Amino acid sequence: MNGRMALMSLTADVKDELARLKVDKLSARKAEVAATLRFAGGLHIISGRIVVEAEVDTGVAARRLRQAIQEVYGHNSEVIVVSGGGLRRGNRYVVRVVAGGEQLARQTGLLDNRGRPVRGLPPHVVNSSIGDAVAAWRGAFLAHGSLTEPGRSSALEVTCPGPEAALALVGAARRLGIQAKAREVRGVDRVVIRDGDAISAILTRMGAHDAVIAWEERRMRREVRGTANRLANFDDANLRRSAQAAVAAGARVERAFEILGEEMPDHLRQAGRLRLENKQASLEELGQLSDPQLTKDAVAGRIRRLLAMADKRAQELGVPDTESNLTQDMLDM
Repeated sequence: MNGRMALMSLTADVKDELARLKVDKLSARKAEVAATLRFAGGLHIISGRIVVEAEVDTGVAARRLRQAIQEVYGHNSEVIVVSGGGLRRGNRYVVRVVAGGEQLARQTGLLDNRGRPVRGLPPHVVNSSIGDAVAAWRGAFLAHGSLTEPGRSSALEVTCPGPEAALALVGAARRLGIQAKAREVRGVDRVVIRDGDAISAILTRMGAHDAVIAWEERRMRREVRGTANRLANFDDANLRRSAQAAVAAGARVERAFEILGEEMPDHLRQAGRLRLENKQASLEELGQLSDPQLTKDAVAGRIRRLLAMADKRAQELGVPDTESNLTQDMLDM
């Protein structure tokens, strides 16, 4: 549930900001309207007349679309509020153009010159300027876009009305220098951007500047937490290995004392006893416990010489050496 709420919050923030963005260039407004209508709705025949409909999930996006249809194309529209139910929570807003629907469909490129529905994006959008390609992405996102939390599965995604529209949107992203992929999931065509830098780039291009700052902050926090966790796990693993090595060394030292008895120099005996009395301590800690204090390299060297002396004596006596004290568990460490 938390993941779903985060998805809804991020997506709503982006759409709210995009829907309030002021765009003055006429061709960009046309490209945005065409993409919104293509990705959010379609054409319907009602009583022999072509009706244009677009369903969006925010009231501000519906107002933006109505305003553009009026100001750019001169057509009036109505908004129908559809209450949420089942899996769909929250209201949906259907922008409908009845009078002049066929004319609007031709003006926006939803119908070609022969009156046939366009399956992808209209040619004037596909072959347009960089600014118009950005506007097309903005319209598609307002229609059916979503943005997930930064992380391993983060993605900016647009649900598409068909494979042709998906490929057209991928092409528009490519013109912006952004890699997007078209894929079909359970019969639904989608365009997905997964790379974090690419997501930031497309959000910035579309005009969602506040949203991209918030997304980048979350992304940075997650990366910092991930780095901290990796370092903690690394430290834990190192500590475990050090403790395991100390236990194994203690077992070998114990056998060395059995083999050598009194036949060992005092400084090696002292290092061995420190190891036996502090079986899980690190070499550095053993050095601090020594009197006088020793470096960890000095402690390691003395224990190494003690074990070598014991193994040599064991070979001479024909008895098991220091490694005979190691159990299988110690060997698997």
